[in-house]
Amino acid sequence: MSENKNIDNTQDKENQEQSQTAKRWYVLRAISGKEKKVKEYIEVELSRNKELAQYISQVLIPTEKVIEFRKGKKIVKERNFYPGYVLVEAALVGEVPHFLRNVPNVISFVGEDKGKKPVPLRNDEVKRILGYADKLQESEEALEQEFQVGETVKVIDGPFNGFVGVIEQVNNERKKLKVVVKIFERRTPIELRFNQVEKEE
Repeated sequence: MSENKNIDNTQDKENQEQSQTAKRWYVLRAISGKEKKVKEYIEVELSRNKELAQYISQVLIPTEKVIEFRKGKKIVKERNFYPGYVLVEAALVGEVPHFLRNVPNVISFVGEDKGKKPVPLRNDEVKRILGYADKLQESEEALEQEFQVGETVKVIDGPFNGFVGVIEQVNNERKKLKVVVKIFERRTPIELRFNQVEKEE
């Protein structure tokens, strides 16, 4: 019996150690606009400090691509999907929490009470955030401008380039518009992607 107890105690200790070194996703609250600086700083430190790198595996800033039209020119920018937040996959053991809290431009962990350990994201939250970040990378670039029914737009891409029409329908999910243009003096509805038009000034 005592042998079994010893085996059980050993397994409990091993399980506790594994749970302590298991990596979970945490969220750092950063000064807005400084998220990239936080990510770069952590990654530089991980490349220098191999011991730290054992406990921190990923640093992520979910972003989306955004198109803006300026004077008829298409400009693609990247925008933070969660401004002021940086996601870190880490095991908070030893000096790791202290290091992350003291990264320049980091305010604190999200969900951290005074004197208590930071709260990791739940698995469903991680899947939602990471899944959405993947979807943003894969999907067609999101547009910053919003369209309204009744607005006048100019077609800037495709076979109807140069035509001017009025928006009849807006589909934000598919990023598509139904625009009525005049072709041979007849009102003709055509379907266009958001990035094929620009608003008439």
